[in-house]
Amino acid sequence: MTEQESAQMSLDDDFDKPFENLEPLPWGALRELCHANEQYFMPHQDENGVRIRAALLAILDHLAQMQPLYKHISKIAPMYDFDVQTPANGYRSFLILIDKCIAHSRSICHQIYCQKDSMFFRKSYHMREIEACSQLLASLCTCLEHLQTLSSWSEKANDGNLSLFIGDRHSPREILSKVDSINQYCFYGRCLGFQFHESLKPIIKAIMVCMATFSEAFYANGTLLSRCANSVKYMLDPEARARRIVDISQHADISFCQAFWFLNENDITRRLPTITAPLAINQIISIPPEGLTITALDGTTVQIPVPNSHIGKKPIHVRLLSAKRRLGMVGSGGVGGELHKASDELIIHCHGGGFVAQTSLSHETYLRGWAINLDIPILSIDYSLAPEAPFPRAFEEVLYAYAWALNHANTLLGSTAQKILLAGDSAGANLNLGITLKCIQLNIRKPDGIFMAYTPVLVDFVLSPSRLLCLTDPLLPMGFLIRCLKAYTISDNKKVTREKEHDVVENTKSDTESFAEVSESDLIALALSPNGDETNDAHKLASLPSDSTLNSVSLTEVDATEHLREEVKSQEYIKKFLGMYRNSGANTPAYVGNGTVNAENNISTNGRSWSFFGWSLSGRHGESRELDIENLKSPLEEFEFSVPKDPFLSPYLASDSLLAQLPPIAMMTLELDPCLDDSVMFARKLRFLGVLVTLDVLPGLPHGFLNLSPVSKEASEGSDLCVKRMRDLLAS
Repeated sequence: MTEQESAQMSLDDDFDKPFENLEPLPWGALRELCHANEQYFMPHQDENGVRIRAALLAILDHLAQMQPLYKHISKIAPMYDFDVQTPANGYRSFLILIDKCIAHSRSICHQIYCQKDSMFFRKSYHMREIEACSQLLASLCTCLEHLQTLSSWSEKANDGNLSLFIGDRHSPREILSKVDSINQYCFYGRCLGFQFHESLKPIIKAIMVCMATFSEAFYANGTLLSRCANSVKYMLDPEARARRIVDISQHADISFCQAFWFLNENDITRRLPTITAPLAINQIISIPPEGLTITALDGTTVQIPVPNSHIGKKPIHVRLLSAKRRLGMVGSGGVGGELHKASDELIIHCHGGGFVAQTSLSHETYLRGWAINLDIPILSIDYSLAPEAPFPRAFEEVLYAYAWALNHANTLLGSTAQKILLAGDSAGANLNLGITLKCIQLNIRKPDGIFMAYTPVLVDFVLSPSRLLCLTDPLLPMGFLIRCLKAYTISDNKKVTREKEHDVVENTKSDTESFAEVSESDLIALALSPNGDETNDAHKLASLPSDSTLNSVSLTEVDATEHLREEVKSQEYIKKFLGMYRNSGANTPAYVGNGTVNAENNISTNGRSWSFFGWSLSGRHGESRELDIENLKSPLEEFEFSVPKDPFLSPYLASDSLLAQLPPIAMMTLELDPCLDDSVMFARKLRFLGVLVTLDVLPGLPHGFLNLSPVSKEASEGSDLCVKRMRDLLAS
């Protein structure tokens, strides 16, 4: 080493050392504001002044305690990334949470500093705000301690890098038993939504107020007057709202999750997308439960079994959406306008909803935009929902609907299906992955590409850093996640009596017996006109040559609401579900999705509701449902269940030989999504196996953001990126 090189190295060392222990600028700014405000309030001896000063000192203590933990996590986080261009994993997510928490706390401290001498300074209000910041920092500091433990448990994955999933050597209970040390209330009170884009904060607050208020209608705690009073309180009192939401997330059963998530199918939320994104075709098709034969890649035939598990044979409902009327597309004959040629592409979509809630109607908020921007027919599958129809029922139905679409793309769906793309979010994307693996196993045509958004690929109670984000997530709290997992993977009714099976078969036969007619045009007519109306020529379907358009009932935007509610029998389950909230009479069976909800499972709110949703405030006299917080099991006790190690349930567990045959995949996830680590680990695994995969990680958006695209600029931009990625897949 030359003297010049030695001198340069010495200079570099001297240059680096002064900066080694410097904290980031936002940390320093918060620290200075805390010191300045603490000095100002030192002489104040009133309760509010004393509490403000105590909160400021606590923030300073938390910053000192957090700094070494933050540095440690910052050093190890890059080891888990997908690649250098995609720096994202659960460790980074918590660092982002802390950065956003510090920015939020600095903003509150700055308000105090600027307004403290004003005659309009509300000391009690700012006291609560700064205390909330202090509690938030304390909770995140505890989370970092848990992350440090998780990192020490890390094992190597198949690509040679450290895995984000914690192996079997350590039980999730080792961490979750310490969850009580985390103050979850601070994430749902005054700091609610601090981690998301500014435009989303009021939306998330409105959703949380809605959840807390809806729980008062769903659970009959107290008198009607007290429940109404509590509803107002949740809008005005952040602390009361936080307590209620935490209680709900920890103790509410799966029926509450279902009922709340189905609210976005009410009339108000349905009207917006019909105005902003009108479609030429929005058609419900009912697929009869008949034997299905499909040609394999080697020329042989493969029988696709009729879905039969748990609830017997039932029709499967699918929704066809298209921006244009196309040749051979069902619903094209009943409206005027230009008739376009069949599309060369077809998108088959599966909706999210935790396997327990929502339908294709819930997801029209973004599907309409996709259909218009891509100019490709979209077939969205309404699979049966848990807990009435747990795994593998939905998997069976999506596979069956996919095979049916292959056989009928040209005659019913307006597509030559030269390219088929599977698209889905959350639970729906998981189902798409599962059926693709099954197609490979059966040697039948697999899709040409898969687009998946914020998807769980390891459906099991396995810890990862990002899954701990459920402790902070307002839209997907830990309790909801566990109950969805439990509902979908565990069947409470393993034995179905012969009488019930007989009833299901008989009911199915009576509803679909005419689907067995030889003429395909008759099958189509019955699928589209389930009310059997043969008196109106506009609702009849004539047998037409294959190159002619189909003359059928179409759900155009002009009369979509009337047809959906009055003429399409397959939408009755939506009306019946909402009817449970309007009806104060006896509990009757209702349909949710394609699954029956009986009186024992009781999704009904027993008629208790509130006028904001358009439902009566009158309660039902008789049995009541109450949220008994004191006597219910603790959330930790509910983790005592096992999940099948099935690759069609958890695609991450599939064999390397099977995964290596997957088509190109575009994955989209979020910096703060509990399923982030699933996406990162699956993308790493696919890349290692040679599968073409891309991974986009969006900042500042919550799980399920696609449903918020009509009301959020950032969510809409995320939806546009989805369209771009799907175009890329179809072009490859």
